[in-house]
Amino acid sequence: MQYKIRAMEEKDWSSVYDIYRQGMETNLATFTVENLSYEEFDHERLKEGRFVLLDEQKVAGWTTLKQAYTIPQYHGVAEVSIYIDQNYQGKGVGSRLLNHLVDYSERISLWTLEADIFANNYGSQRLHEKCGFRKVGYREKLGKDQYGIWRDSVLMERRSKKVGIE
Repeated sequence: MQYKIRAMEEKDWSSVYDIYRQGMETNLATFTVENLSYEEFDHERLKEGRFVLLDEQKVAGWTTLKQAYTIPQYHGVAEVSIYIDQNYQGKGVGSRLLNHLVDYSERISLWTLEADIFANNYGSQRLHEKCGFRKVGYREKLGKDQYGIWRDSVLMERRSKKVGIE
């Protein structure tokens, strides 16, 4: 398949949100279960690092970054979000998209990427490991999901070998 990665645009929101909803419905991807407007999505994420992977004109996956900490000395640390359409999972879309984000993050001087992944989301953990992330923590009962069940998470990070090494 011939995939193309480009910057996410507001016109992609419908497709991006459809994939996000798929993640919500699996109960493996996010605590978020309420409707989310583009304005809310736009406000909580960095302008940099928003990418979609296209199969022809169809959005097959997307990724964004959030500022991980407000402390100025930590501005080189960002939290990764990556979501892949269920019809494209296991087909290399996630690796291609996450590796693209990793390369981009170093070009904009980010030295650490974090991912907070539900402990039972083994596929996402494997994807992140394949792209150079490592497990650095396990957090018990981080929050309750939509069914009122406490959820544990695995904290993963990728430390750049190019940026912030001095």
